[in-house]
Amino acid sequence: MKKWMLLLFVSALLLASCGGGQTPEAAPTEVASVVAQAVEGKVIAEATIEPARWSELRFQVGGTVEEVLVDPGDVVGTGDVLVRLDATDAELAVQEAESAVAEAEAQLALLKAGPRAQEVAAAEQDLEAAKAALSRAVAQRDQLTGGAIEADVAAAQAEVTAADAERLRVREEHRRVHEQSNDEAAREDADYRLYAAREALAAAQTKLEVQRNVVEYRVREVQAGVWAASAQRDVAQAELDQVKAGSASWEIASAEAGLQQAEAALDAAKVALERTVLRAPFGGTVTRVDTEVGNTVAPGQVVVVLVVLDDLQARTIDLTELDVVRVVPDQAATVTVDALPDTPLRGHVTRIGLRDVDYRGDVTYPVIVELDETVPEIRWGMTALVEIETD
Repeated sequence: MKKWMLLLFVSALLLASCGGGQTPEAAPTEVASVVAQAVEGKVIAEATIEPARWSELRFQVGGTVEEVLVDPGDVVGTGDVLVRLDATDAELAVQEAESAVAEAEAQLALLKAGPRAQEVAAAEQDLEAAKAALSRAVAQRDQLTGGAIEADVAAAQAEVTAADAERLRVREEHRRVHEQSNDEAAREDADYRLYAAREALAAAQTKLEVQRNVVEYRVREVQAGVWAASAQRDVAQAELDQVKAGSASWEIASAEAGLQQAEAALDAAKVALERTVLRAPFGGTVTRVDTEVGNTVAPGQVVVVLVVLDDLQARTIDLTELDVVRVVPDQAATVTVDALPDTPLRGHVTRIGLRDVDYRGDVTYPVIVELDETVPEIRWGMTALVEIETD
């Protein structure tokens, strides 16, 4: 709209100049020449004043706002703290991660330090004790297999032999009594003594069998004791060898990996803690604060808007596709703010939009004009007219 008003204004001036003594036939030719020079040398568009650098600041984590340190209008520097969240959980996580790192460092140092004298001495004592236990087990086995337990078997065998001999004697006497005597009492006494002799033999045989089983069990028992003591001695020897040799390379590598994991967890905990603090990424002026103490903010929610107000630019809004082809970077421009019509400002083209934007049904392209000069009265959002010198 402003573009057409400007063209109409120029046309009116040219028409007014035609009445100064010139013939009607000559006037149109002279006016057309002047208008062509004015239009061909410029591209005119409406624009909006905006800061060249501004940012909507957000937390990457959610939480409860604990402290708001700025108000709209405050000027801050790079790295200044703007808002803090409650960091209790994050601080505890850092402390736990630091403890894990300290533990992993101690474990690695212990493995790399090698065997200590008291550890070697303890392992040697364990080996001597295992050797003594093996000696006792071997002696007990040798005692059993060397005749002590066989004597019990031999005694039981002698009892069987004696009982069998007694049975044979009693049987012969039993036969003789039954052949030579008709005395019923004598015969019954012979029967009883034969029965008793047979029972005595059976008892002696059972005792012998039991004794043999006991011998077999005791031999297996003491042999198992020898094997167990021998295995214990081998274990003690291996432990002593390991203590003297120090930690294996895989153990040290595993401990180093554990330390790296603990350090990575600590770094992550520190990053999480740092994210509870919102800092200014650059120096500028706070124009908006959208939270207060006690509020709960979500990740990505806009909390503060930060602007560099002394570095302004004009962004065109209605530059058509027919005009944008005449615009190139670094072309000089004049920016006139509607609120300050008597204060035109110099500038130059810095960026040309690569993609179209629909503006009231027209295909337009945004062009950024950086102001080479400014005045304190200019504000973000003011409308302006941009004249770009295309020659």
